[in-house]
Amino acid sequence: MLGLTGRGTEEWARLRGYQYAQLALVSRARLLAQALAALVVVTRFAPFVGYGVMAGWLGALCGSLSYSALGERPLGQPDRRRLTREEFRRQALGTAVNAMVWALAVLSFAGRVPVHLRFELWTMLTMLMTVSAVIVPTVPLATLVFSLIVGGACLVEFLLLGQPGMAGVVALFVGCIVLGCLEASRHFLLSRLAVAGMAEKSEVVSLLLGEFDEAEADWLWQTDSRRRVRGASARFAEALGLTLVQVEGENLLALLSGRQGEGRADDAGLLALAQHLKAGENFAKLLVRVQVGGQLRYWSLSGAPRYDEAGAFLGFRGVASDVTEQQVSKEKIAWLARYDTLTGLANRMMVTDALDEALVRARLTGQPCALLMIDLDRFKAVNDTLGHPVGDRLLAQVGERLKVLATANMVCGRLGGDEFCVVVRHVEDRAMIPHLAQAIISDLTQPYRVDSHEIVIGASVGSAFGPEDGASIEDLMRNADFALYRAKRGGRGMHSAYDEALQAEAEARARMECALQQALDKGEFALDYQPVVDAHSERVVCLEALLRWHSPELGLLGPDQFLTLADETCLSLPVGAWVLREACGQAMGWPGKVRVSVNVSERQALDPAFVDHVVTALAVSGLAPQRLEIEVTEAIFLRDPDVARAMLERLTGLGCGVTLDDFGVGHASIRFLCEARFGAIKLDRALMKGAAAGNAESIAMIRAVVALADSLEMIAIAKGVETASELETAYALGCRRLQGRAYGEPMAQEAVAALFAGGAAQTA
Repeated sequence: MLGLTGRGTEEWARLRGYQYAQLALVSRARLLAQALAALVVVTRFAPFVGYGVMAGWLGALCGSLSYSALGERPLGQPDRRRLTREEFRRQALGTAVNAMVWALAVLSFAGRVPVHLRFELWTMLTMLMTVSAVIVPTVPLATLVFSLIVGGACLVEFLLLGQPGMAGVVALFVGCIVLGCLEASRHFLLSRLAVAGMAEKSEVVSLLLGEFDEAEADWLWQTDSRRRVRGASARFAEALGLTLVQVEGENLLALLSGRQGEGRADDAGLLALAQHLKAGENFAKLLVRVQVGGQLRYWSLSGAPRYDEAGAFLGFRGVASDVTEQQVSKEKIAWLARYDTLTGLANRMMVTDALDEALVRARLTGQPCALLMIDLDRFKAVNDTLGHPVGDRLLAQVGERLKVLATANMVCGRLGGDEFCVVVRHVEDRAMIPHLAQAIISDLTQPYRVDSHEIVIGASVGSAFGPEDGASIEDLMRNADFALYRAKRGGRGMHSAYDEALQAEAEARARMECALQQALDKGEFALDYQPVVDAHSERVVCLEALLRWHSPELGLLGPDQFLTLADETCLSLPVGAWVLREACGQAMGWPGKVRVSVNVSERQALDPAFVDHVVTALAVSGLAPQRLEIEVTEAIFLRDPDVARAMLERLTGLGCGVTLDDFGVGHASIRFLCEARFGAIKLDRALMKGAAAGNAESIAMIRAVVALADSLEMIAIAKGVETASELETAYALGCRRLQGRAYGEPMAQEAVAALFAGGAAQTA
């Protein structure tokens, strides 16, 4: 408070600046008081002390006052300066010198003048001390220095004069001056600090509000008690696409909703805002949809009620910010979490939620729901031949067709790949599900136009009712998938509904799959062989390996009973590799010119490691490559023609023979014969049966194939020759090799060894 401490901080300099700024304001009043007192002393004391002494004293007084005045002049305008320690010391020194000049007058002049003049001098000095305490309360150090020095001189003088009573009065007076000065100074500093703090806070708030209002997406708004906008910022009006004049006095809800009147809040955010305004309660980050120039924007509003000093409600004040971009991003993320980006249909998560709601409703109302599983037929061929971009655009068109078929009672979704589904929330008539399935199949099998391609695919549908066909989501989806599998196995392009028999079939299939996975390790597979003979010499030229599964649980199974399952579970690859090794190893015990023929599945033939498996089987067994025949179907060309041709070239490069099996089943077999060179062609047994029955088309087909095979240096093999009439027909039509029960049933390896050992068959 006295200015003797402050640790040299900026805060100390600022406080001293507030105090000493008052000296510059009262400098003239202090000089005037000192001048009047000096005039009285000169006129009253000069005759007694001499004019020379008085002139010297007056010069000293003027010097001290000039020194103080020069130091006080720069102390004005405290908001633009700070008090330094040098200035502080100079002002204190000036005050002390001035006080000593007056103390000199007391101690020097008092002994030369009458007693009554001494009391006049004391009276003037008390006046000067009082003036200092009254007009400069903000600088207690100056008052204290002046009062203590002058008062001390008076106290000494009265004691020297033998007047202790007056000395006590002097001491009491100086003490009151000191206490009053300190208290006045303390109140002054507190008030100045409070004012300065409020000014600083006001400045900071104004700065923050200015920056906040100038920000790109944050604005201030204010309403009166009737929800009319009052004193809103320019940014608020600009965000609404209006001017301040157009905004001022308008209803806030009407402005936000884009209507002229307040109207009814038809948006959840506007409704919540209206409730908060009506209740007069705080709200924060309230999301509101705002119409700005006919466009929908999203605003985040925060506000609080305003009250006057009497507690009367004045309205609301708050801030607003445009969060359209963030909200759109949030909605997009939410959409991506529930919808398939390629087709726009519901994704698996949304389908699962819809199915769960449908099952809950079905249990409550007793009215069933339904799930239709949809799989596209021949879609993989589109991806393989035309590429995945075309396949993706095809899937998008499938999604559009399903959207057209859907009603408000349905949820159409894509589960992944080419698998789709439809959830029917409630089924009023069970007959509608088969009709819906047929409509889906019919619509999805119509030709598609993708870029310059016209594409025709099919669809298979499996359906199940909930909760009777599945009380949980997993059970219902699994059972509908079982029904779909049966529809696809039944010839594709069909609809199959789930029933209990399908459940038993599915359980049996699951048991078979489990047993099949262990069959190879347990050594349950074996090979039988069926001879292929020369039509003219009837000598055995080849033996076709036929896979058999000796299952302890299921009994003896032929390949048609488990190979499809093996292919679906990818077990056909290790099983096929085993067949190659086993057939090559057993063929080493046969006469040198007899070949072994091995059928390979579509998946196995197109496997990148297939040719390596062939090489391994030949190397391990020591069988010559010319004695191995690989039988393939035209399906490998439909699935991946480039890979199929590369595989055939590698096999023929090794020296292995390649036979096209089941010729006549597909619609494009002739084209495959021209594009790829085979060693032999096996005619499908249906052709032979038709020709033996006198079917003209079958006979013409066989003759054409035989002629084509001869011209391309291929061998035509009649497959499935069982009766004498079929044998005679095959021979008459020019087939060079024959295979079927007419020449023997499939036999085990031991029987083949006995056949050759007994000399019953000769090699061609």
